[in-house]
Amino acid sequence: MDLYFECKSGISGDMSVAALLDLGADREKLDSALVSMKLDNEFSYVISKKPVNAIMATDFDVIIPEAHVHSGEHHHEHHNGHEHLHHDHRNLDDVNAIIEKAEITEGAKGLAKRIFTIVAEAEAKVHGKNLEEVHFHEVGAIDSIADIVSFAVLFDDLKPEKVYFSTLTDGQGFVMCQHGKIPVPVPAVCEIAAKYALPLKISENDGEMVTPTGAAIAAALYTGEKLPESFVIEKTGYGAGKRPYENPVLRVMAIQRKGE
Repeated sequence: MDLYFECKSGISGDMSVAALLDLGADREKLDSALVSMKLDNEFSYVISKKPVNAIMATDFDVIIPEAHVHSGEHHHEHHNGHEHLHHDHRNLDDVNAIIEKAEITEGAKGLAKRIFTIVAEAEAKVHGKNLEEVHFHEVGAIDSIADIVSFAVLFDDLKPEKVYFSTLTDGQGFVMCQHGKIPVPVPAVCEIAAKYALPLKISENDGEMVTPTGAAIAAALYTGEKLPESFVIEKTGYGAGKRPYENPVLRVMAIQRKGE
């Protein structure tokens, strides 16, 4: 089995997790992994179904308790469709320690660490800092830990032989973050796309469609290999987004190359 990520409506962490769940990845493994991180007091999550333009998709929503939110400080990872407020200042080593202690496979740990490193390196370059100086609120809020670990666990559960990506389609305009107004594609996405040669397209949609977490997921798995000219679709998963643009859904297909 191979996977094809159709990113014509963008890609984000929560959309990617939701699409793999919709595709049939093991929900129990996800639940066990998130419990094992022992961060229950910092977030909860809800998995549900919702229609996107009459297509029933899975929604993965990380919920942050008010007690862990510092008012007035906004983060620019907008993948859940709202301003993300940052929490304790963890650096990449702190995040890696959380991942290492989680009761997940070595493959999932390696993928989660790689995704976080890709984001951290991009943020370090954007902000002119060393990797060690990039703190957690710049790498991503607590929901990014949940998104990235969840994605790594589900991807490891599916164990695809090959992964293909369409062109990543982003929006345009500006979004607000704790540093002020920044352009779309956001700087971290530009850095990731440049370093890993991700194909990128700008749509007419106003606002962010590709988040740093989404771009890092693509970068961690992207090989540049072209989608086969013909294939058989075994199953399709739909991951719902939360941004108010025309078609906020990530489609991931489980495919079999024709003749195999």
